[in-house]
Amino acid sequence: MMAVRATIGVAITLVAFVIAGRRLLWLYRLMQTGQPSPGRLDGVGQFVRSQLVEVFGQRKLLKWSVPGLAHFFTFWGFVILAATIVEAYGALFVRDFAIPLIGHSPVLGFLEDFFAVAVLVALVTFAVLRIREAPERKQRSSRFYGSHTGAAWVILGMIAAVIVTLLLYRAAQVNTGYFPFESGAFASEWLAGLLEPLGEATNEVIETVFILAQVGVILGFLVLVVYSKHLHIFLAPLNVAKARRPDALGPLLPVMSNGTPVDFEDPGEDDIFGVGKVEDFKWTAMLDFATCTECGRCQSQCPAWNTGKPLSPKLVIMDLRDHLFAKAPVLLGSDDTNAAQGDGSGSTVAADARSEPEHHGVPESGFWRAPGSGPEQAARPLVGTFAEGGVIDPDVLWSCTTCGACVEECPVDIEHVDHIVDMRRHQVMIESDFPTEAGTMLRNLEGKSNPWGINQATRLDWASGLPFAVPVVGADVADLTAVEYLFWVGCAGAFDDRARKTARAVAELLHQAGVSFAVLGSGESCTGDPARRMGNEFLFQMLAQQNVETLNEARATKIVAMCPHCFNTIANEYPQLGGNYQVVHHTQLLGRLVEEGRLTPVNPVDGLVTYHDPCYLGRHNKVYSPPREVLANVPGLRTTEMKRCKERGFCCGAGGSRMWMEERIGKRINTERVDEALSLDPDIVSTACPYCLVMLSDSVTTKKQAGEAKEELDVVDVAQLLQRSVRPTPPA
Repeated sequence: MMAVRATIGVAITLVAFVIAGRRLLWLYRLMQTGQPSPGRLDGVGQFVRSQLVEVFGQRKLLKWSVPGLAHFFTFWGFVILAATIVEAYGALFVRDFAIPLIGHSPVLGFLEDFFAVAVLVALVTFAVLRIREAPERKQRSSRFYGSHTGAAWVILGMIAAVIVTLLLYRAAQVNTGYFPFESGAFASEWLAGLLEPLGEATNEVIETVFILAQVGVILGFLVLVVYSKHLHIFLAPLNVAKARRPDALGPLLPVMSNGTPVDFEDPGEDDIFGVGKVEDFKWTAMLDFATCTECGRCQSQCPAWNTGKPLSPKLVIMDLRDHLFAKAPVLLGSDDTNAAQGDGSGSTVAADARSEPEHHGVPESGFWRAPGSGPEQAARPLVGTFAEGGVIDPDVLWSCTTCGACVEECPVDIEHVDHIVDMRRHQVMIESDFPTEAGTMLRNLEGKSNPWGINQATRLDWASGLPFAVPVVGADVADLTAVEYLFWVGCAGAFDDRARKTARAVAELLHQAGVSFAVLGSGESCTGDPARRMGNEFLFQMLAQQNVETLNEARATKIVAMCPHCFNTIANEYPQLGGNYQVVHHTQLLGRLVEEGRLTPVNPVDGLVTYHDPCYLGRHNKVYSPPREVLANVPGLRTTEMKRCKERGFCCGAGGSRMWMEERIGKRINTERVDEALSLDPDIVSTACPYCLVMLSDSVTTKKQAGEAKEELDVVDVAQLLQRSVRPTPPA
């Protein structure tokens, strides 16, 4: 019997390892076809931290308590139950095998049985969640909409089989006298009591059969995993390790070609501008595609998807993965499609097991799968309408607000925004194919240095009528060494009437607190954020280099920025061009001044206020507390939070250059956000971003005209509320 055990066990192990190894080698070769991504695996300390926090600590998964806990116990079940795999293989050759040193410990026996039971409970939880979230019933509102739901059920069944075979052979071992633990393994001992009446001979058969079944199921699971979307079980730790790990979401990376930034003043003949073909992606992007779990957390939080648009971050990654896998024979110079999953679906499960999404103007068809494999994939456009067979439809590409909700939610650190912007770069700089109205914005940036196209000479008009003079660098002060801060007003603060009120409020508060500051006036230009998020890296580089030169000449060191987009660009992206400054957002500085007693809110501002988190202040830079602390210090204000706030804040719809593009598909994002605010019946909607101020104000105005919002509802910046409270009461 022992010889039969060993022979069968070794045979199926060799077969499974050959099949799985061939697949893994194929994946490795495929990743090598991607562009270089230098520095992604540098830093031992960062690697250790990412594994401890993200992988073993399951930080992001635990943000969703019920599925997070279920996954936590499943993951740790895999870790702890690895010992049972050693025990099963040992029992193939030595019937009373025990792991050296710890193999008879009742603690190990208890842990193995505890996690076996915990995994079964987690599987039941997953099954209930999938039934409740069934895309067939909930359609777009299901986070599993568009995922390979059939593959998920197969995996749940396989994991259950691993646990059941484990407990059965262990229970039989108890009855045959070859169980390594005298106590602790409570579940195995309980099941042994049920099997004991069958007799020792029957238990011996059960022991052998289910030891082999345990090994066979584990090996089958291994093969299934490397050929399905559950490849993330092996790839997730590597994908987490290679993540950029900036502060919060961090800066966009410059355009890279062959591993080095493109020199736009003297580009090379073979330089790649953005991503026009799947092989133009970096290998780290290809690893992202292969790691996607199809969990749909990104999709559930995406403002575009939630307002009826065709963009789903999950489906973008899935479609890029399917296209990459289907095109693999061309990229690898081989006709070998066996390891490449010929159906192009990213799963061994039949194509109809994928929950087929509907798209704007596109029938439910195969366009969401890479059709076939091989040479026909080479001619398939990466970006093109679904009707034309494009992998990513232009409506999908241009719906993104770059809010970062997808990146924030992704448990395996996929960088959706980077990949979308890389495709935009190719469309803008090479194909000159982008929404028409955005072209006006780009021309304004190029000709007038601001997206409104207003004359630069009017940049200081916002300060007209202030009861004090605002110093201008080069006119009133020689350089910024004469003051503490440069006040970066931004294009919105200079040219938009609503944002001008915020600029005046910030200036008055700084003046009242005794903070010395100056502005650049007409020397200030757009930071280039709209151009970069649009994909026009060349224009961004031109504007950014001009600003860095201006700031360095003015000897800037400390900058307070009113606009989160300016704040993010100057603080996080200008260092790529040699501009290194201490940058704070105005809410951070104002909060500090209140805390130090240099500003004292005394006048009550009555009303219920709800605060909207700007994406580029919140998720992109993790500034959540300062604006709320300012509001909390204003007497009379009562605060309430919208359901989607802080890390899960909902975008206003202006980011990613969407401020300058028409929103023609689905519900307007700013309307969705205002509807959420109105459900709280606030008196004031506050924010800390001029773009958000414009978007929220426009929607509130429309609501008032339709009689859906009270006339006294106010939309103002945090600084304006603080100004109302700090400003001395005029004499009667």
